[in-house]
Amino acid sequence: MPTPRLLVVVGSTRPGRAGLAVAQWFRDVAYARGDLEVELADLAEVALPLLDEPRQAVERRYAHDHTRRWSEVVGRADAVAFVTPEYNHSYNAATKNAIDYLYHEWRLKPFAVVSYGGQSRGLRASVALRTVLTGLAMTPAGDVAVSLAECPIVDGVLEPTEAVAAAATRVLDQLSVLAPLHRELRD
Repeated sequence: MPTPRLLVVVGSTRPGRAGLAVAQWFRDVAYARGDLEVELADLAEVALPLLDEPRQAVERRYAHDHTRRWSEVVGRADAVAFVTPEYNHSYNAATKNAIDYLYHEWRLKPFAVVSYGGQSRGLRASVALRTVLTGLAMTPAGDVAVSLAECPIVDGVLEPTEAVAAAATRVLDQLSVLAPLHRELRD
């Protein structure tokens, strides 16, 4: 059986964002384990316009190349980790837009949310995002909540606390177990 592929989605597209450093840290932790193939998708580079497909995603009849490319990236993943900031007590618009472009490509995949923010650590974003993802028949594998006050980013690198590092390990353990099982369900 092939090694499960984890897609780490960098949700924030803002200039000066912390999300890229958080996502790179999580990707590196996942990669170092050796039990998952890991791919990073930075929504700032994916550059999806505000949803512009004329048909519903459930039809899978994409009119635009950017949608077909995004479909391929998500379609080859066996599990997904969404790295999201908390904006106004929820997750950000770029993440929602990227989710809304597709339907079948998300279904029956385990997911984790790696949220970050100030004292809330992005937990409200995680709760809001989990609701959308479970509606797409995705299975939660856990959360990693990062307080940027406690886990500084120094020279572009996140310095996690022991608790944050342990949460990442637990979530990756779950994704590693769930990804092959869900692949069988999708097949």
